[in-house]
Amino acid sequence: MTLPKIACLDVLAPAVQDETRAVAAPDFEIRFAETGSEQELRALVADADFVLVGPAPLGADLIGHCSRARLIQKYGVGIERIDVEAARRARIPVAIAAGSNAAPVSELVLALMLAVNRRLLFADRSVRAGAWPRPEMRSTCLQLDGKTVGLLGFGAIARATARRLSGFDVRILYHSRARADAATERTLRVEAVALDELLARSDIVSVHVPLSPATRHLIDRAALAKMKPDAILLNTARGGVIDEAALVDALRSGRLRGAGLDVYTDEPPASDNPLFGLDNVVLMPHAGGGVFDNVRHVMGHAIGNMRKVLACEPLAPADVVVP
Repeated sequence: MTLPKIACLDVLAPAVQDETRAVAAPDFEIRFAETGSEQELRALVADADFVLVGPAPLGADLIGHCSRARLIQKYGVGIERIDVEAARRARIPVAIAAGSNAAPVSELVLALMLAVNRRLLFADRSVRAGAWPRPEMRSTCLQLDGKTVGLLGFGAIARATARRLSGFDVRILYHSRARADAATERTLRVEAVALDELLARSDIVSVHVPLSPATRHLIDRAALAKMKPDAILLNTARGGVIDEAALVDALRSGRLRGAGLDVYTDEPPASDNPLFGLDNVVLMPHAGGGVFDNVRHVMGHAIGNMRKVLACEPLAPADVVVP
């Protein structure tokens, strides 16, 4: 019997490929991109029943070669690199794996809070270079205890972050288009506020909204000016939500104390990106969900949706982008 074919468009490490194959077995034949070249990807999708994609771009041209695809499945949640309208025109459903990366990304949010507040990378570089900046650390570092954390957006990752913050003595504010129910607010001990209030009251602002025309540069110069001068800004969502040039200016001038970033306007950032020259920034390579022990979970969610399609079962509403 011929197995349905999955085309994975991302170049994955061999160990991650092995984990993904284990999840797909015995129901699918899965093939992985090895170079990511346009020619290779066209050949991969030409006879694929399912297209599995992470950060790799999936534009209209490539979608036009998906002649047999029954589902385009994102392992993760961000869809800005998928031409959703082209998929809609081609009548190919598109789905995400809602919530599958919430745990590791929320862990990174806490790691960035602590790393920026305690200047961990500066301290590490200094000690390795033979310095002993203990006096400077005491005068420039802050604890998390007693601070106000503002969550911009309140989806799965923001809620997982709020749960993980329960062990710290912090106040949690959130701003979202849709307010959570009262039971969720009580359980997570969060307070819904307007965006301007969140910016003005928070010692730490963490971005958790998708990138869309409505959210592009949501954190601009005006928004940064509303933040406390000793506040820090974290972004593990999408780079375009923050005006990067305005952020650099705020960090250079001392208008903002620090930042922790996993995402950027351009990825990877150019070698002359001014963020690289700042000591008050902790930088990650868009790896919030990139932990090995979550591969089976996230791929299991994604490939589980393919199994549902084969069984003519409905996908979870939170996963459906194009029905």
